[in-house]
Amino acid sequence: MPGGRGARREAPVGNTDAWFSPEDMYLFRAGRHARLYEKLGAHPLRVGVDVGVHFAVWAPNAQSVSVVGDFNGWRSDAHPLHVRGDGSGLWTGFIAGVAPGALYKYHIVTRDTFYEADKADPFAFRAELPPRTASVVCGNGYSWHDAAWMAQRGARMARNAPISIYEMHAGSWRRVPEQGGRWLSYRELALALPPYLVDMGFTHVEFMPLSEHPFYGSWGYQTTGYFAPTARYGAPEDLMYLIDTLHNQGIGVILDWVPSHFPNDAHGLGFFDGTCLFEHADPRRGYHPEWRSNLFNYGRHEVRSILVSSAMYWLDKFHIDGLRVDGVASMLYRDYARAPGEWIANAGGGREDEEAIGFLQELNEAVYRHYPGVQTIAEESTAWPQVSRPTYAGGLGFGYKWNMGWMHDTLEYMGRDPIYRKYHQGQLTFGLWYAFSENFVLPLSHDEVVYGKGSLIVKMPGDDWQRFANLRLLFAYMFCHPGKKLLFMGAEFAQWREWDHETSLDWHLLDYERHRGVQRLVRDLNALYRGQPALHAADTEPTGFRWLDYADADQSVLSFYRYSEPGSDPLLVVANFTPMSRHNYRLGVVRAGFWQEILNTDATVYGGSGQGNLGGVATAPVSVHGAPQSLNLILPPLAVLVFRAPPGSGG
Repeated sequence: MPGGRGARREAPVGNTDAWFSPEDMYLFRAGRHARLYEKLGAHPLRVGVDVGVHFAVWAPNAQSVSVVGDFNGWRSDAHPLHVRGDGSGLWTGFIAGVAPGALYKYHIVTRDTFYEADKADPFAFRAELPPRTASVVCGNGYSWHDAAWMAQRGARMARNAPISIYEMHAGSWRRVPEQGGRWLSYRELALALPPYLVDMGFTHVEFMPLSEHPFYGSWGYQTTGYFAPTARYGAPEDLMYLIDTLHNQGIGVILDWVPSHFPNDAHGLGFFDGTCLFEHADPRRGYHPEWRSNLFNYGRHEVRSILVSSAMYWLDKFHIDGLRVDGVASMLYRDYARAPGEWIANAGGGREDEEAIGFLQELNEAVYRHYPGVQTIAEESTAWPQVSRPTYAGGLGFGYKWNMGWMHDTLEYMGRDPIYRKYHQGQLTFGLWYAFSENFVLPLSHDEVVYGKGSLIVKMPGDDWQRFANLRLLFAYMFCHPGKKLLFMGAEFAQWREWDHETSLDWHLLDYERHRGVQRLVRDLNALYRGQPALHAADTEPTGFRWLDYADADQSVLSFYRYSEPGSDPLLVVANFTPMSRHNYRLGVVRAGFWQEILNTDATVYGGSGQGNLGGVATAPVSVHGAPQSLNLILPPLAVLVFRAPPGSGG
């Protein structure tokens, strides 16, 4: 199996029931088994003198289960499995002569004889290239070379570390126009992606789901193979090679993972054994009206074991450094996306899904128990409390949470004509009231550049010059704001088009200076963010932020300090959200001396007008903002300035 030490393992001769230990059975039934992939699925091994594959599948309502494949002419009578006699619903069997690469499915006939189907293996470690749907026996191992990264990744994923994430879709980052616009393979990505990320200064890459999915247009969010990387880009060991290469270039890897719903394709998990085995039978709980997909039954212990095992599989076998859990809000609320009368209240009459809450807590406990150096990240869009707080304190146990409120407020503000921004400054300042209630990631993700929303630069108001200036302003404001960073591919060079999963990014735009200027700024922002502890060390702590002036709404100017720790040398951030330059703009500051200007988004190298403060400003003994010393600044139009404080104490 992928990532293992070898392709074959020994099994008790003539007794495949012993494949499952009493502990396995107890944990499976209790919903606490974290590594079911070692037991279920197709495992190449030797039984006595015979070399073949051991198969195991959960189908408690089945009258019979057999393995059909290219090795037996897809005949349902050729290789029947036998059911364990303990009521577990597990069907097992060993088939000699089957080798890695063989195609197979499970032929399931239910007890009532009204239903039979050929189902892909829920625990398949490899799948056929879509639109074909068979599972593939997987026996290749992979020899990892990322020990140095694995030893340090805990520090690289920590709350005091700089985390700047490049979110991407593997099939549309770059394509090969000379070959019909085909996507890159995992191994081709391993050649092109790591050096680009290193050059741009990103610390992590987040892949939109790479688990197998039948519909390419779902971007991977309609998952059928919870243990199989999509075959579109290559074999499992090819993905391992990509991750290994990224690790050896110092890039962490985060994977989108979707335990919230699954599609109803005939070969998939839906109505698996003639019953709603994985999903709720009642559509008021088992069907998602927006996504038109099935919802997992988290109250079923075996389902919880399977999902937790899926998460652990990606961490175990693919060395994934973080799991971004999709659709958490839809899991927490029984009435999510439902009208009155279309949902069922919990036992107490409320809308909270207590079974899903319990599952998420169990998931995070299992992940951090086995892999304390990784992080789980919740895509959670509501005000649910303590998403990124420990389960022992009543939280859900995630390491981080996407700050969707910050994203919505900031993009809405930035989309306004600057003449009206002074009436809406609260959209920028409100986020600081709750900025440290969770461990936040600030996301400018794929969701904001699809379905007619327009690309980020198209959202910006004004003429072309102002649009580019506004985009530079947005990026710099995000990098200076408390919270880890996430930017979707293409935004870093101001792609005009909305993202289209069927085509490559518009890399030709880098032939134009303004687009190169935005890319250069993102590169420098990453360097600034990584190089200045004040911008990342206290991203999740209130001690890392202090307002200087949040009330200058008339001029649409914000100013604040960032600190690495109390008493440390601060950085001063000043943002002008209007296209008017401000001369003689005075700010009282915490220290006397020369404040060095270390970033100016209006610099000509970024495509700006070149206004600024000639590298820095010395304080004068003029009292402003309650401080005896102040700076007299030039604020360029639609720009962010960052100043380094003179060394000293206090402030």
